[in-house]
Amino acid sequence: MATKKTVLTIAGFDPSGGAGIITDLRAFAAFGCHGTAAITSLTSQNSFRVNAAYNQHADIVLAQIEPILEEFDIAAVKIGMLPTPEIIDVVAKTIEEHTLTNIVLDPVIRSTSGFDLIDLTAAHFLSERLLPLADVITPNIAEAEVLSGAKIRNIDEMKLAAKQLHQATRSYEFGKPTKRAVLVKGGHLEDRAIDVLATDDGLTEFDGEFIRNVNTHGTGCRLSSAIAAGLAQGSILSKAISDAKQYVTDELKSRA
Repeated sequence: MATKKTVLTIAGFDPSGGAGIITDLRAFAAFGCHGTAAITSLTSQNSFRVNAAYNQHADIVLAQIEPILEEFDIAAVKIGMLPTPEIIDVVAKTIEEHTLTNIVLDPVIRSTSGFDLIDLTAAHFLSERLLPLADVITPNIAEAEVLSGAKIRNIDEMKLAAKQLHQATRSYEFGKPTKRAVLVKGGHLEDRAIDVLATDDGLTEFDGEFIRNVNTHGTGCRLSSAIAAGLAQGSILSKAISDAKQYVTDELKSRA
């Protein structure tokens, strides 16, 4: 019997199970992967609002990650809520020191209900320190606006922001310049579930079914976790994204 691929999520804990670590682990399991986790923040929330966030010390986050890396061969990493510069730095150093691959960064900045999960200082540090280490970055409209500094009101502005963020992730591997894939999620923009992917090959649109009148809490976590699981299973990025979007659509339909 083949061994399941192991995926690590580094993110916040939502006690309602609608987002964060719990949702990530469910997505990993749905794609046949073994899930492991490190909690960065304990939140007080439900599907409608976030009341508070109790951030972990960076050393505690590292203490959760280290034994996982000691036991498991990590095939992919999903990164969610990283609330402080110290946690961001610990996660970045872990990726570098252990040469972790298939890094999917969902830059959680603000909850759907409007609660700030990370301040602007940490958000800017995240952009500088961690974006260049990720293989794919999956901001929603609001997150892409913070990271790019540009207003996004339509598909064309989504494309511009995706290209700008793609260019901003330039880093060097083995002495050669490389840039990361950026998937700007447009589900909150208009009546089409369009996401825009920017890579070295240009822009690609992923058009999905738009599901109305449902609780969308945690959809970003589901998508990024499903992408990470797909990459862990060996899918190319475009297929991992397509499969992840279908997974999220099916989940939303089940709530309707």
